[in-house]
Amino acid sequence: MWSWVAHRISGVGIFFFLLVHVADTAMVRVDPEAYNAVMETYKNPIMGLGEAGLVAGIVYHAFNGIRIILIDFWSSGARHQKKLFWGVVVAWVVVMVPFLIRHLYNIFFH
Repeated sequence: MWSWVAHRISGVGIFFFLLVHVADTAMVRVDPEAYNAVMETYKNPIMGLGEAGLVAGIVYHAFNGIRIILIDFWSSGARHQKKLFWGVVVAWVVVMVPFLIRHLYNIFFH
């Protein structure tokens, strides 16, 4: 059940990010100076941590989506759903640890 909840939360978070992303990117056509001002507000450690959270949500959502596809279309998928979940967790950690090391270094030391 928690996998289902996390999948929905990550999906909604990604959706809202995309709405903001489209709006702030479209601003460049309306007022380039306002666009530059908005982009400057994004250059701080809090937004950098938000970016890390966004990437974590996207990576989880992608891997869990593959798990859901396997459960739906593989005849043995439902039987192995718990193992597939732990595979998602392991894959998420394998991808996120190197990303976070590099990303957090860039945020706090560059």
